[in-house]
Amino acid sequence: MVNAIELNGLTKTYGSSRGLIELSLSVERGEVFGYLGPNGAGKSTTIRLLLDLIRPTSGTARVLGMDPRADAVQVHARIGYLAGDFVAPGRQKVGAALRFLAALRGGAGADRIDTLCDRLELDQDKQISALSKGNRQKVGLVQAFMHEPELLILDEPTSGLDPLAQQTFLDMVAGAAADGQTVFMSSHIMSEVEAVADRVAIIREGRLVALDTVAGLRADAVREVEVTFTRPVDTAEFSDLAGVADVRAEGTVLRCQVTGSPDALLRALSGHHVAGLLVTEPALERLFHSYYTGEVDAA
Repeated sequence: MVNAIELNGLTKTYGSSRGLIELSLSVERGEVFGYLGPNGAGKSTTIRLLLDLIRPTSGTARVLGMDPRADAVQVHARIGYLAGDFVAPGRQKVGAALRFLAALRGGAGADRIDTLCDRLELDQDKQISALSKGNRQKVGLVQAFMHEPELLILDEPTSGLDPLAQQTFLDMVAGAAADGQTVFMSSHIMSEVEAVADRVAIIREGRLVALDTVAGLRADAVREVEVTFTRPVDTAEFSDLAGVADVRAEGTVLRCQVTGSPDALLRALSGHHVAGLLVTEPALERLFHSYYTGEVDAA
């Protein structure tokens, strides 16, 4: 089975500036793929190239095995798209706007509008111009999800949503993946990607700098370790251990940083009476910032 998305050397220049530089990656069918980067990194440019809203300077893109330009009608019929700057006609009511969009797809998804609006607590009788930013974003989510597309392409999907609606959105993504749909989700909010993504790509200044599972990205990351002993210990015993750094002690509590396997530290701890052990896994947000600020080498 062909991948949902296949990019090879994709490049987009804007005059003397570059929006995307030789991007190559693939998104498998049925996976939730997180696409991370700050504003201006090239996330929206990538999505617009996937949808043939703009044309690449060089390189190729395939969506559901098709050419986004030559097969635009077929591609658009099989995807759900939420733009980062989603807008809808302000004079229409929510329900009427959504049913109009369903009619453009031949009626696909019309039967799910009520369910999705109820789930997101979106009033269909409200005029769109009277909606808050968060509720307008909910309209965008409903139109993207309602026809159960093979591929969901979501650009900053939780923009303006309150925490409860954000969680509902994450549940919708998980449900879509469980039903075999593919989700390509661009975001700068690390926690939401961490909650649902199978794999994560990090883009920096138009270049791909990391591509892995969340667990894979964490494998070589720094973990904070706090060990409580029954009596004070000598920090020198732990300072030269492989992968252990920044060892410090206060009373019976020893703190350090561990990179990679904790095996050496665990062996050293086995010679002592340990009363407590706390290991803090790095959040995806911290990992992202380490890549973006150049604290680790680009992949």
